[in-house]
Amino acid sequence: MRLRELLDTDELGLLLLVEPDADESVLDRAVRAVPTIDLADPGRFLTGGELVLTGLAWWQEDGDAESFVRVLDRAGVAALAAGEVEHGHVPDDLIRACRRHGLPLIAVRPETSFTAITEHVLRRLHRRPVGDLAAVVERHRRLLTDQGAPDSVLELVRNSLGLDVRVLSPTGRQIAGAHPPLRARTAVALASRYLAARRSGEAAPHRVTIGDRLYSLVPVRDAITQSTQSAPSTAAEPAAELGDWLLVVDADTSDWPATDVKLLDRIVELVADARTAHDQEKAVLSDLARRILDLLHSRVPPDEIPVRLRSTAHCVVTRRDTWQRCQFVVAEGEWDAPRPIPASALRVLLEEALIQTDGPVPVPPEDVASTVDDEQAVLLVRVPKRTDALCEPVLDCAALERRLAAALARWLGPTGRVSIGVSSPAETAGSARRALDEARTALRVADGGPQRVTVRGPDDLTSHILSLLPLIPAETRQAFAARLLGPLRDHDSRHRTDLLPTLEKFLDCDASWTTCAAQLHLHVNSLRHRIARIEQLTGRDLARLETRLDFLAALRAG
Repeated sequence: MRLRELLDTDELGLLLLVEPDADESVLDRAVRAVPTIDLADPGRFLTGGELVLTGLAWWQEDGDAESFVRVLDRAGVAALAAGEVEHGHVPDDLIRACRRHGLPLIAVRPETSFTAITEHVLRRLHRRPVGDLAAVVERHRRLLTDQGAPDSVLELVRNSLGLDVRVLSPTGRQIAGAHPPLRARTAVALASRYLAARRSGEAAPHRVTIGDRLYSLVPVRDAITQSTQSAPSTAAEPAAELGDWLLVVDADTSDWPATDVKLLDRIVELVADARTAHDQEKAVLSDLARRILDLLHSRVPPDEIPVRLRSTAHCVVTRRDTWQRCQFVVAEGEWDAPRPIPASALRVLLEEALIQTDGPVPVPPEDVASTVDDEQAVLLVRVPKRTDALCEPVLDCAALERRLAAALARWLGPTGRVSIGVSSPAETAGSARRALDEARTALRVADGGPQRVTVRGPDDLTSHILSLLPLIPAETRQAFAARLLGPLRDHDSRHRTDLLPTLEKFLDCDASWTTCAAQLHLHVNSLRHRIARIEQLTGRDLARLETRLDFLAALRAG
């Protein structure tokens, strides 16, 4: 273990007081033992390479430190760590002596015990037989193969060896491993360094220094590829690299002994099993998304859609046999005009942005299903039932735009751009076609956006339509409103009905049957009768987004 690794351990809170000037950094000195010594002359107990812990019981006055430090220096110790409990601080006399002899001096705060330091260093010195630990990891691998959950094994490695091990995606998202997770900037920097090494064909593991901390990055391919040890493609586009996982070890593995390397290989195999299980789960979700789109493109009645979905692998496994409330996200783009981004790559980038812990949608990865449709990336994001009938759509379009702009920066060319459309929630299978239509219309609006990454949602559609009204002559606007709304005004006047107020409220509620009925204090069936009458009188289909936008424009123009 090196001094640098010890000082970087946040929970110990160690402070370096003396770092001697030298050609080679003293922080890279190796520590091989951790004795606690409070004798004035400890020379006979030292053989070199130790991190000496002292409570300073031997120090009484200025001048006492010189002989003590001289003995440590001659013995070749790695560093001296002095506790602050005895005197409330580290004496200046000791600091001056360490500077004279070029000996690193570390302050140990009162709340940090010498036992904690000793145990941490001993774990990093691999005092536990690595062969035994490798056997434990193998047992965990066999138990977890079906579950695809490597966290318990990574925690075992952390507790046994004091090593922080994490699994990241190529965008820097933490998939598994030590908590708290790495800082976002550090994780993104590690992922970027990994991608650069991958594209250059550099042999793994990759040694990366972020700040003053050294990491080792090991690629994790699926279990079949991992077992054959075949090298990954070095293609520059993310279509080939976005599915990668990388194992991040908070240590330099290049000088590990063969037994430790064997343990690392076992861990990588375990994570490869987990990745295979993850890929299989994503394939099941992709199949679900594909089946839903096929049904929406067909003439299958809405009530039959949940029934036909019961045969999908996802519904069989989860036992969800009813429609799940979701939002549609549709995207397309170009790396650099006129080179389009493959929809298969774009959908992965969208998933990565959505399932971040601080991302714009509060759902786990298993609730995001994606597929490719008509050269567009299409995602179905399951969102929880809303408790407030007046709440806004769950997806935050502005947050999604910021997230994707950051994630895509390393791949988009100077003229590259991505456009994304988001729907309002599809509460039922009956509103799914409307939601998909709405997302694609929002995509068309986003395509004219000024940013490199533009996201538009339901609110943006309304704003877009209304922004165009002042450009239309007043007589034309009034004629359009009279033609579209005239039959409803005449019917309300003759029969004392409320079709026009019902239409306006229906549009305000984003065409949600349950929300509109609740606000009008009607039964849903009564609302359906009114909407059916509106469609009959106007000859328009309110299930279509274009129709609703026309009515909205007519209401504002009239």
